[in-house]
Amino acid sequence: MNKLTKVAGVLAKNEAAVKHNIFGLGELNTGSSPYFSGASYLKGLVPSGDDVDVHVGSVSFEPGSHNNWHIHHDGYQIILVTTGEGWAQIAGQPAQSLKPGDVVVFHDGEKHWHGAKKNSWFTHLVIGKGTTEWLEPVNQKDYDQLDQQEEK
Repeated sequence: MNKLTKVAGVLAKNEAAVKHNIFGLGELNTGSSPYFSGASYLKGLVPSGDDVDVHVGSVSFEPGSHNNWHIHHDGYQIILVTTGEGWAQIAGQPAQSLKPGDVVVFHDGEKHWHGAKKNSWFTHLVIGKGTTEWLEPVNQKDYDQLDQQEEK
């Protein structure tokens, strides 16, 4: 059974599974912290370089943590959910609830965000190419309503 932690008085799910996933938790993602609502962890798996033009990593989010809206230019981003529960949203579309096994493709130029649900740790693999343009934070009221809508 997964260890549960309390987040804002609510038990958080999937902590042990995320912290002990096949790729490990990774390091605190301080380089991208200005673009995240909470803590995230990054484990680089395949850095882009001269002979490989994509990067691959494992990104883990504490409960409630999610990134800002952003766009990938001259490339794309693919996320493959491995552990926990999260959200992803493309601008102009409803948010998508995510669980292990889900795959989301963000095409070149698509404004989007992704991250953990409020009560769950969350990990996805990321495959990306191109440059990232970080934009405004996700509206916190809109994010908070996602879990409430799902509970109905």
